[in-house]
Amino acid sequence: MDTVRLGIIGMGNIGKYHADYLLNKKVNRAKLAAVADAFAPLDKYAAQGLKTFSDGLELIKSGEVDAVIIATPHYQHTTLGIAALEAGLHILVEKPISVHKADAERLIAAADQHPKLVFSAMFQLRTEPRYVKIKRLIESGELGAIVRVNWIMTDWFRTEIYYASGGWRATWKGEGGGVLLNQCPHNLDILLWLCGRPARVRGFCQLGRFHNIEVEDNVTSYLEWDSGATGVFITSTGEAPGTNRLELAGTRGKLVLEHNRLTFIRNEIDMIEFSRTSKAGFARPDVWNIDIPFDNAPAQHATLTQNFVDAILDGAPLIAPGREGLHSVELANAMLFSSLVGQTITLPLDGAAYEAKLKELIASSKFEKKTVAVANEDFTKSFVR
Repeated sequence: MDTVRLGIIGMGNIGKYHADYLLNKKVNRAKLAAVADAFAPLDKYAAQGLKTFSDGLELIKSGEVDAVIIATPHYQHTTLGIAALEAGLHILVEKPISVHKADAERLIAAADQHPKLVFSAMFQLRTEPRYVKIKRLIESGELGAIVRVNWIMTDWFRTEIYYASGGWRATWKGEGGGVLLNQCPHNLDILLWLCGRPARVRGFCQLGRFHNIEVEDNVTSYLEWDSGATGVFITSTGEAPGTNRLELAGTRGKLVLEHNRLTFIRNEIDMIEFSRTSKAGFARPDVWNIDIPFDNAPAQHATLTQNFVDAILDGAPLIAPGREGLHSVELANAMLFSSLVGQTITLPLDGAAYEAKLKELIASSKFEKKTVAVANEDFTKSFVR
């Protein structure tokens, strides 16, 4: 095989976006061969010679593709991913890879049964130059040992009509959660990619604080790592103008990413060493204020898809292995579960316990979702976070 025949299942906003760059030849050695959606019109794709299907399982069984991009509502990611793997197809799954940890583990177990098939996740922020620079500074030891992480991520503002635009949105049954599961998987992935998995989580999640929805739209969570590092993650879809500020404090200084500027306030001497050796009670390490340059090119979905194709054809290492998608799902679940039960959660999360709680929320829901037609909007401006 010298060209990967790709299929896309789910032709909503993100599915159409994937189709556009594939049809515009932004990915080498790949051909968009088929698309599937139960509701969206697919006539324009058929007119371009693509096979079209009203059911994702039909596309999977068709023999028309070697790999699929799964871009459906969240609950379908697990079932379609498993079906595709069992049919011998490589899979690239949009975020989150599953709604909850137990389902993510089922998808990973299926991938383990097919080790020759590539399983990737669409976490394109891992290619974003700002976060790549931060990761290098951490791994090189320039920041020292991390002692505190704060991410205020409240510029996800969404209107009521956004939530009314789809029957599946912002419901326990249709989406399985709110801002943590829809808007924040990329941020949680980056947090974990940079700092590793925390040991303990205490979440405070407000359900429908700013919108007529039954799931969380305002969250503050406290995190602790076994190293002693602490963190706070704050997010909302109801706050305007909102903030996007990431701070990482280490023993060698502090990194601040805000307003498209990355600043490193670097201690000349490690703060712990300085504290132990200084002869003055109010002395502080001298600091250097450094602006860290980075390329302003945004993260590219096409870059992850190219990596997926290269992994299939050449065995290239994945930027975002699918199994790593478990971690952001687990952290989102832990934040919400902690809030629902009013307790600190120790990780690893008990996936079965959370799944049972989610089923309870679905069974007891009396929320009536009303949907409205919404004009097409350019949603791509929400990609860079």
